[in-house]
Amino acid sequence: MEKEIKFHAIIEVLGKPEKHVSEMIENIVKKVSEDERFIMSEKQVASTQKQENTDLWSTFCEVDVSCSDVQKITEFCFDYMPSSVNIVSPQTLELGQKEFTDYLNDLQGRLHQVDMVAKQMKMKNDLTSRNMAGLLRNYILVLLSKNKLTLTQLSSFTGVAEDKLGDYLDKLIDDKKVDLDGELYVRVSGKK
Repeated sequence: MEKEIKFHAIIEVLGKPEKHVSEMIENIVKKVSEDERFIMSEKQVASTQKQENTDLWSTFCEVDVSCSDVQKITEFCFDYMPSSVNIVSPQTLELGQKEFTDYLNDLQGRLHQVDMVAKQMKMKNDLTSRNMAGLLRNYILVLLSKNKLTLTQLSSFTGVAEDKLGDYLDKLIDDKKVDLDGELYVRVSGKK
């Protein structure tokens, strides 16, 4: 390496089940050790710990890594998502105009990739939410086409919590698809 930069990084994993979390951290350590852009000199992997008041498990690893330039550290951060990075040496990093320009352009390219993935996921999530709302609406209307049902009954049939379903049924009442007869919900006839 021309200019060796040494850094210490902490990489954390949170999830379930415990075995999956352990396997994930081991896979990350293996990938870092096999990544030709980096030389890993030290590693310490903590045992998995159950998180209080949840069914989630967590672990982390600490790695000492060397690379050739600042741009590689950025790549490490995007590829391995460490929670902490500490440059050990050199004490001072000097970047020329071209190096800094390349670094910023690489950073921007990576940020645009992340932004694109986030927007795609949001679009998919929005589409899924609309489709699920349509399915819920149709299912409720089918259920109410033959019987008057209480909120509790509708909740048990749909699997939607009563408070959330109550809000949704209020919207169907506003849209004149459903009506309330005492505590019983009924489909408004002639409406689909």
